Amino acid sequence: MKDSEDHDFREWSNSTYRHPKDSRLRRFVLSILVGIAVIYLAMFIQLPYFVFKPGTAEEIKPMVSIGKGTDTEKGALMLTTVGVTTTNAINYLIALVHPYEELQPKSSIFQKGETENEYSLRQEYVMLTSQSSAIEAAYKKAGVPYQIKHEGVRVMQLIPGLPGEKVLQAGDTLLRIDTKEIGESADLFDYIKTKKLDDEVQITFRRNHEELTASLELAALPLAQGEETPRAGLGIVPADMQSIQAENKDQQVTVAAGEIGGPSAGLMFSLEIYNQLVPEDITKGYRIAGTGTIDADGIVGAIGGIQHKVIAADKAKAEIFFAPKDIIPEKQAPILNYTTAVARAKEINSDMKIVEVETMQDALDYLKALPLKTE
Repeated sequence: MKDSEDHDFREWSNSTYRHPKDSRLRRFVLSILVGIAVIYLAMFIQLPYFVFKPGTAEEIKPMVSIGKGTDTEKGALMLTTVGVTTTNAINYLIALVHPYEELQPKSSIFQKGETENEYSLRQEYVMLTSQSSAIEAAYKKAGVPYQIKHEGVRVMQLIPGLPGEKVLQAGDTLLRIDTKEIGESADLFDYIKTKKLDDEVQITFRRNHEELTASLELAALPLAQGEETPRAGLGIVPADMQSIQAENKDQQVTVAAGEIGGPSAGLMFSLEIYNQLVPEDITKGYRIAGTGTIDADGIVGAIGGIQHKVIAADKAKAEIFFAPKDIIPEKQAPILNYTTAVARAKEINSDMKIVEVETMQDALDYLKALPLKTE
């Protein structure tokens, strides 16, 4: 009887009993694993939002060079940026409570079918076109003769399932189709109109400074509104590339803005370029920031995120901030750039003077009326 009882006790001991130290170790290891999982989820799992917040105010003079431009700038002309970051759980929660950060769904930023890479390329492209417009506007104001040079068609987006996707990448530049030179989008469209579905064409394009060729069969594009018959095409979203060439090479402008994207620095670029083309210094010793798109005729357009740019300019000790004029259409929501900038400046107790501008000339007139800054 005793042997049987001893045997039962050993079986129970071997199968059920756990030393207290073993249990503590298991709980400790489990806690570590749970902690690692929580940290991973909080830090590395991306949420479908962007965080928008104050970026930087950067002096433009080092970004602009002219063959024989003037160098009289005593103050500074600065572009302003909005900081944009992707979100994890941690910075999502921070943005919810931070007074100067805001969340926006990625879907509200991207165009239909656009990838993050294509979005980045679009921001790069609109910055390049903004610089081109700024150069043209400055040349007009300074009386510099110039010419517009068309430099091909940039592939901004590829339509899934269509021929272009097989060969091209967003960011490629189309140069020729068959023997037809492509200076602008109209050249491409006009040539393809002469072709039928399933016709084969040869395209020549540039990628990373390398010229490549490929053959593609044209396919039916998605029907646009009001269309009944499909059009033949490659399946790309194109954008024209061009440069502004001064007739006098000594007045040729080169801009190197690094990774700054978007069109909103146009006004400030035009002022900096103009300042390097004329003998006088339009800054008069002041630190001048601002924002706004620009077109070739010097018209300033509205932008987004001005409330963040005001904070960036204030941190950079700007004394003047140019803001696009409020737009108040009859049947659409108003775009209150100037009003928003004034409100944010008051909110942060900034001493900056917020100046409303509708044109480049408005900004030049304001600066012309300023007295020279004295120490």
